[in-house]
Amino acid sequence: MIRLAVAEDNPFLADSIREKCSFFNDLKLKFIGINGIDLLEKLAEDSNIDVILMDIQMPEMNGIETTRNVKKKYPQIKVVMLTVFDDEENIFYEIQAVADGYLLKDESAMVLHQGLLEITNGGAPMSPAIALKTLKLLRNPLTPSTPDSEQETFELSAREINVLEQLSEGLNYKEIAANLLISAGTVRKHIENTYKKLHVHNKVEALKVAQRARII
Repeated sequence: MIRLAVAEDNPFLADSIREKCSFFNDLKLKFIGINGIDLLEKLAEDSNIDVILMDIQMPEMNGIETTRNVKKKYPQIKVVMLTVFDDEENIFYEIQAVADGYLLKDESAMVLHQGLLEITNGGAPMSPAIALKTLKLLRNPLTPSTPDSEQETFELSAREINVLEQLSEGLNYKEIAANLLISAGTVRKHIENTYKKLHVHNKVEALKVAQRARII
């Protein structure tokens, strides 16, 4: 039995994680903290936990700072960052916070379960999109942002980045749709959302901003 705790401030995402865990008899979700401070208070009452699924962006205390606190007080507990963010700078800080794994929030219940089995057996689960970004990070290390050197984050989803990467390779909507097993209409919607997040109006501008921000 893998005993879990979750830190997630979004109630809908917390319910989604709870539902995914309920599919498996070998997972026991003991409690959910609505932010880092709440999680630490619950751990003080019951630290009989194997793995924490940790959101990054939370009020009161974010996931990175919370992970540092968990590792100091409960080094036996494994921490998996579970987030929609997959930009290189977040990865840098998460590695510094000594997280034990990194999974995207939109992973399926099966992938989440496999990741939990992997981490309890000494592995380090990582979503493929994150693994790719980590390799880029290792080849091109980032310097953490300072007040004098701010880097804008656009909060693109993993799928939006996948579409953007294929656009950069010159593929059209139909080709991207075939590669990702989605409809051309869905590809178009992802691209529209990406343009809004990047504050651009066309493909050329989008690719330029994404490359400058090291998204692709």
